[in-house]
Amino acid sequence: MKVLTDEKLVDKFLTRGVDKIFPSTHELKQKLMSGDRLKVYQGYDPSGPFLHVGHAMGIRALRLLQQLGHEVTFLVGDFTARVGDPDKDKTRAFMTLEQVETNMKGWKEQAAQLIEFDGENPVQFRHNYEWLSKLDAEKMIELTTSITIQQLIERDLFQKKLKDSKPIQLREFLYPLLQGYDAVAMEVDMEIGGSDQIFNMLVGRDLVKKYLNKEKFVRANEMMEAPDALTMSKSKGNGINLADTPEDMYGKSMSYPDELIFKGMRLLTDLEIEAIYKMEQEVKSGQNPMEFKKIMAFEITKLLKGEKAAKLAEKHFEDTVQKKQLTESDMDKVTVTGNMTILEFLKDALGNQESMSQIKRIVEQGGVEVDGDRVAETHLTFDFKPGTVVKYGKRKYFKIEK
Repeated sequence: MKVLTDEKLVDKFLTRGVDKIFPSTHELKQKLMSGDRLKVYQGYDPSGPFLHVGHAMGIRALRLLQQLGHEVTFLVGDFTARVGDPDKDKTRAFMTLEQVETNMKGWKEQAAQLIEFDGENPVQFRHNYEWLSKLDAEKMIELTTSITIQQLIERDLFQKKLKDSKPIQLREFLYPLLQGYDAVAMEVDMEIGGSDQIFNMLVGRDLVKKYLNKEKFVRANEMMEAPDALTMSKSKGNGINLADTPEDMYGKSMSYPDELIFKGMRLLTDLEIEAIYKMEQEVKSGQNPMEFKKIMAFEITKLLKGEKAAKLAEKHFEDTVQKKQLTESDMDKVTVTGNMTILEFLKDALGNQESMSQIKRIVEQGGVEVDGDRVAETHLTFDFKPGTVVKYGKRKYFKIEK
């Protein structure tokens, strides 16, 4: 496979949405311009069923490298997901194999909206269960000699837990080693990941030096907040998901606070940086940010669903949200009937579209209505009869049919 050294594409990879590069941007550029074919990957743990637009930044970076002719792997962390990357607030529950398999069912289809798994230079779709499940006790003990407790405890997540007197399970210490070993098993030259993964990726960099005696470059992506201004999370289900309908994707994008419009443009769209900067200056000069938020929402939707779908989603938003014109076609028809709590109804109506924690949050924030009456308590029971209309969030409506 011939490797291209298109400096414009290389510079885009090295700058757009990048937080840090190790060992340095200069050294990575030299490598990318050398013509050598690199093995590159990003790993995604299936801790929830949906990839979101935060993941799209890394997938798009992989796509640039695919276009340049490098060997690219989309890695599903089906083994590491069970171990659980340490969480700053609590210890993650130990996931069953069945939960992991359910979560990752539609991932390849979701990612295929941004990257190609066939063609002349197909992206490999792999699972780290392939090698991590084969690590015996002797190999695992050998792996633990590669890092010290002092190094591990320096991680900010562990520091926060110590400060808050929260428990740290031994398996949480093992996670960085297992993620790092992925790079060794695949003999990669580069890893891409969110800036929250820098510690783990640098552990992998040390392991590659030890076991393979070569450099592993690391590109850490900037993190993009969810519309609720918190970090997007698969487990929390608060992101703009790659599997969302164009209407939901556009509507969720319109929920971003004004201060995140231009960051969203920069990280989640293909708009030129110069154009984004010009629009930002117009807002600072007093221009209404709403028109720019609509540009952001349109471009995010177009990137994933295509221009035609984005135009239809924009019109749907204008009709249902801005003009408040609701028609039968805007409501999802459901056949769920009888006495049940609002949570039970929404769980059935939404299926696997959103997590239970996300549904509870929307209800408690007053984002649910039954026949026009707001519902803010999750335990309330209703007699859901044919003809009942349930509003969920700002854009989703359900109408019960016989």
